[in-house]
Amino acid sequence: MTRKLRCHAIVIGVTVALTLAGCGGGGESSNSSANTNGLEKTTIKVGALPIPDPVSLYIANAKGFFKEEGLTVQPTIITGGAAALPQIESGALDISQTNYVSTFVAVGQGKKIKLVADCYQAGPNTFNIMVPQDSTIKTVADLKGKTILVNNLNNIATLAVETQLKVAGLTKDDVKFSEKPFPDMGNAIKGGQADAGWITEPFITANQSANGFRKLADTMTGQTENLPIAGWMATEEWSQKYPKTLAAFQRAIAKAQQLASTDRKEIEAMLPTYTKIDAKTASVITLGTYPSELNANRLQKVADLMLEYGYLKSPIDVKSVITAPASG
Repeated sequence: MTRKLRCHAIVIGVTVALTLAGCGGGGESSNSSANTNGLEKTTIKVGALPIPDPVSLYIANAKGFFKEEGLTVQPTIITGGAAALPQIESGALDISQTNYVSTFVAVGQGKKIKLVADCYQAGPNTFNIMVPQDSTIKTVADLKGKTILVNNLNNIATLAVETQLKVAGLTKDDVKFSEKPFPDMGNAIKGGQADAGWITEPFITANQSANGFRKLADTMTGQTENLPIAGWMATEEWSQKYPKTLAAFQRAIAKAQQLASTDRKEIEAMLPTYTKIDAKTASVITLGTYPSELNANRLQKVADLMLEYGYLKSPIDVKSVITAPASG
């Protein structure tokens, strides 16, 4: 997602992230195999936003999936995929959540980044344009001349809104985008600082409940239906230096993604442990999906859309950005 997605910079007020100590010494079967093969690095720091998108990271820790691989993962809170890029380049983070728009922008600028695992894909009503209940804005066409809050300029937020403006016969030049963190959007719109906001969960539910906001448009329809939002990235150098460590991470996160995609209760139980989303809200918020493997064809859709709307100057072959899991 979403979320600073991603896609996107998000501040939710964070509880302490889960951390597993100990890296599973001389176990049997898969544990023994992983340790015998010798992970190049047994403890890694992984950047994640305190939102639903990276829930599989915490599921994998809680269920012992990383430990089974001989790996200790230390989640580290980040403010957005773009903001995390300098941290993985410097080595402060080994792997980080990222939104695909930020990633492809960076790749287009020559950054040596690899996508190593999928994280989150949009579903219906997971990223909506919202307005106050009594707003005179009734359709997307009514946004002409209006101010729309987004969590990040020139990123997944503005791209998603632009696709809806196009359907309504408008362009980005017909509106004004203004940057505001998701938690602050509701009060800013109520206070007259903007007319509408591009909002994701849990803030969609929160603003409906607390402020009486209504949905103007689901931005994940048409060109953006089922749009891939967020994944896990590492630098090309790190991926080449620690291939066994990376493969261990990929196996564990794929297992957790599979669990998240088939059992919502696992997500609901985990969200309150690393976000400010309480159990009641976790049970009602709208969620996207959690793909268990990177698919170049799906991700190419994002890069092609970015090229169409001017976020990229030249095409990107997404296959060249993906580091596939090692066999075995």
